[in-house]
Amino acid sequence: MQDRSLSRRTVLVSATAVAAGAAGVSAVTAAPAAAHQRDHRLKKIIARMSVEAKIGQLFVPYFYGASATSPSQVDQDRNLKELGVRTVAELIAKYQVGGVIYFSGWTNNLHDPHQIADLSNGVQRASLALPVPVPSLISIDQEHGVNVRIGSGATQLPGAMALGAGRSLSDARTAGWISGTELAALGIHQNFAPVADVNVNPANPIINVRSFGADAREVGRMVGAQVTGYQQAGVVACAKHFPGHGDTGEDSHTGLPVITHTREEWERIDAPPFRAAIAAGVDSIMTAHLQVPALDPSNEPATLSPTILQDVLRGELGFDGVIVTDALNMQGVRTKYGDDRVPVLALKAGADQLLFPPSIDVAYNGVLAAVRTGEITEDRLDASVLRILRVKEKAGLLSGSPFVSRRDVDRVVGSRRHRLTAARIAERTTTLLVNEDGALPLRRGRGKLLVVGASPAFPTDDTRTTVPELAKAFDELGYRTTHLATGRTPDAAKIDEAVAAARGRDAVVVTTDNVGATSTQRTLVSRLLATGVPVVHLAVRNPYDIAHLGDVPASLASYCWTEVELRAAARVIAGRVGPRGRLPVPVQRADDPSRVLFRTGHGLSYYD
Repeated sequence: MQDRSLSRRTVLVSATAVAAGAAGVSAVTAAPAAAHQRDHRLKKIIARMSVEAKIGQLFVPYFYGASATSPSQVDQDRNLKELGVRTVAELIAKYQVGGVIYFSGWTNNLHDPHQIADLSNGVQRASLALPVPVPSLISIDQEHGVNVRIGSGATQLPGAMALGAGRSLSDARTAGWISGTELAALGIHQNFAPVADVNVNPANPIINVRSFGADAREVGRMVGAQVTGYQQAGVVACAKHFPGHGDTGEDSHTGLPVITHTREEWERIDAPPFRAAIAAGVDSIMTAHLQVPALDPSNEPATLSPTILQDVLRGELGFDGVIVTDALNMQGVRTKYGDDRVPVLALKAGADQLLFPPSIDVAYNGVLAAVRTGEITEDRLDASVLRILRVKEKAGLLSGSPFVSRRDVDRVVGSRRHRLTAARIAERTTTLLVNEDGALPLRRGRGKLLVVGASPAFPTDDTRTTVPELAKAFDELGYRTTHLATGRTPDAAKIDEAVAAARGRDAVVVTTDNVGATSTQRTLVSRLLATGVPVVHLAVRNPYDIAHLGDVPASLASYCWTEVELRAAARVIAGRVGPRGRLPVPVQRADDPSRVLFRTGHGLSYYD
């Protein structure tokens, strides 16, 4: 796997490393003399770069294909159409980009651990072939829970809100360390996690269970723990989405949300998790494409606001790491300006990394034109490139070979120890909300179960869906299980089928996914309750579902539907482990949202 022919170039880069970087010490904590020495050596690299190379270091584009040099013909055609090149190696050579981002599914980047490691090595070979050979900072959104990019072969871990329900800083830190260790083994050294948004709006369409919860102090504690875990594993963590995306009813992918918090509310609700991340030494922070009039009355999106990024984030909060824009293809940042101007304005506002421009050619040449006219100075470019090189050095990319080996992949990624730890963490997050008359646990390993209800596909594998996977988990615990997926919008015929299937069962486990006031999932649960068969409800995404379901005798929240959460929920329902999770958000009454049905911290045991 290691390319010995590049040893000369690798050594050329390695010679720039200093003791502080090799030891993994951040600029915040390194002794001033060591930090000065490090910056002096990194500036020597920058001095050798052309203006074009410096601009390239700022960009983190997407690309299609599972190979750096020989993707499928379909992926080559898509790259040519959207990026003007056929491969990511050609993309790196043309624009000298400082990093790339991997996605699953639509970009066809991620299949299995060996392929991912090979792709990462191909990206690094292309980067080290540049006139100034600097390894790429390869990025990903591997939040876990509902937002997972690498599925097959890697350890799946509970997402943020599940960890928030577990209330364990040790578990949050361990989850970050496991995820970071596996990413590093795959050649990925920047993870756009953890989410630092405080989800105080149950109707939030974009954050929701990606947040640790609704209590700013608790969210801050969990964010700090995850940052520590990721960065102890050698991965650049990224707290997002500054200045806070937790209280919006609009998705910034499709519009420009407005946060109406007062300055005092922002300080109390939104700021604490970002302060905690900075105190933990977070290496990067991602911006949000939204307006916050209390912070910037000009109503520029935060990504383009010098007031928010320079005065507040750098000035008031004291952050001197890498500021990453959220994806520049999102509508929230494109409402006022063209795609050639958005990256220019983001840099002028204080951003360093320009993530996912809709057109790399338009964005790159927009910045180049701004430099040539003097709108952006070369000193301004140098400041961002220096910050980016600092985190590359800290991640070990400038101190030795940036290549990874299949042997390390096999040893680390999806290891038995990691999977067992993930399972134990998940069991500590499952939350029992209702348990009338001792409905749970079910009789141990005996009885006929029906698993029915909403059956979302696994985040990275649409061949596996919730209901059959949950049924399989019960089968493995000794139950005789049948299953029926009715979907998020079951019609009358499907509900009738579920009611008929419930007859003769000893219990029914019904899953729900994002129940609303008009959802036919409510009808399904009501009809199942009317059969007289004991019903156990499991919310596989939002813990708010219970507010719409009436008097169910038993209700639990798993906060996601990946395998690790489903198996944990099954074990809790079966009484193999006791429920330990507590709500990290309040659940309001459906008929009167001003009243709370279950408060933050609610969670039953089998002895309550």
